[in-house]
Amino acid sequence: MDQSPLHTIRRFVQPVFQRPEFVQAAALCLREGKAGREVLLVTSMRTGRWILPKGWPMKGRTLGGAALQEAWEEAGVIGHVDAVPLGWYTYEKRRRGGFSLFCRVEVFRIHVADLAREWPERRKRRRRWVPVDEAATLLAEPQLKALVAGL
Repeated sequence: MDQSPLHTIRRFVQPVFQRPEFVQAAALCLREGKAGREVLLVTSMRTGRWILPKGWPMKGRTLGGAALQEAWEEAGVIGHVDAVPLGWYTYEKRRRGGFSLFCRVEVFRIHVADLAREWPERRKRRRRWVPVDEAATLLAEPQLKALVAGL
């Protein structure tokens, strides 16, 4: 894909003026399936690619609590969260209007007790259980791929 000269200059100059990383919380929902350990993935709303449920910190909740809330809203997950994150990854969140945010995402394990038939974003996203090795190939962010592949 050809990049415009402006895009090339922006990639070199932008890190100099880049704000500190923004922090998000992600939910790594796991279960033991018939063929082994599986990860629950959801589609992003804008591009439809496979991701972990994730979102911004929430007032009155720990970061792990925010991850559990995102798992509920985006995938209908009922369960509990580990207090300590499994790890983290970074990615560039593209915003409308061409701006980007560089985010550090703390990943929390969610122990799934059940999946609801109805949940807040059921009409906006798809959810799917996939084996760990397949999940690692479907995810885009290299650090997240490595984290999931190491499960």
